[in-house]
Amino acid sequence: MTTSRPRWLPRPGWLLIVPAALLLGGTLGMPLWQSFWRSVHTVVPVGEPGTAQLTLEHYRALFTDGVTLRVLARTGKAAAIVTVVALLLGYPYAYLMTRVGARARSVLVVLVLMPFWTSALARNFGWLVLLYDGGLVQRFLGLFGLGDVVLYGTATGVTLAMSQVLLPYMVLPLYSSLGGIDRRLLLAARSLGSPPLVAFWKVYWPLSRGGVAAGMILVFTLACGFYVTPALIGSPRESLVAQLLGQRTTQLLDFAGAGALGTLVLVVTLVLVAWANRVGGSMATIGAGFAGQTRSAR
Repeated sequence: MTTSRPRWLPRPGWLLIVPAALLLGGTLGMPLWQSFWRSVHTVVPVGEPGTAQLTLEHYRALFTDGVTLRVLARTGKAAAIVTVVALLLGYPYAYLMTRVGARARSVLVVLVLMPFWTSALARNFGWLVLLYDGGLVQRFLGLFGLGDVVLYGTATGVTLAMSQVLLPYMVLPLYSSLGGIDRRLLLAARSLGSPPLVAFWKVYWPLSRGGVAAGMILVFTLACGFYVTPALIGSPRESLVAQLLGQRTTQLLDFAGAGALGTLVLVVTLVLVAWANRVGGSMATIGAGFAGQTRSAR
């Protein structure tokens, strides 16, 4: 006689995520909760009586100190520029990976994965050598009469270095998306009299929007939290939000203000990711349905 399993018991498959959930909860969830708790409570000096009280003063200070909003705007602008540059460079590269043979594709994949095999600190020091005054980049620009252009310590130099570091995070999702597109759809559009650019824009681009959205989400979120590259190549006068967080925690010891700033950045990032994921998911669904209708009509 067999007994049925109670409905309130989890399925055995769900138990596989318990170790990962416990690890994430202990290493990510608890620090985030502590930072949020500090950001909504007053700070009671050690040795003085009293208890911490709920307050939104730390969040109000973010919008009135005259510094945080400028840093957030600068960070969002830099992350957006890096995302656009990575998309413009990564899309043709990922498309080329789907067009070449197996041997050439292996070489292109190795070139994409090579930055992951190198220390991030070593890559940033390499950019430091290239962008420093009198470096290779400045000497190359001097050939075109632009030798007086300074990139080290500027937002342009930081954006250039961040684009190279984050480019693989754009190429890999795009390659996965573009590799699944049936190229016979383009041939069908061309056979019906569509010009190449129109066929790309009406057929190929909608089918690739899911990968574009995934790559943009990865690059944008990572760029918002970059610390090493702006710290080494940038200037303190043009610091990003990660540098501001580090300054508040290590120099000013303002853990409550840092917690409020980190919570604000996390909420804004989650909202942008949810919006981009919804748009990308809907576009991917529309593209998949279009592809299915096209296949069924052949």
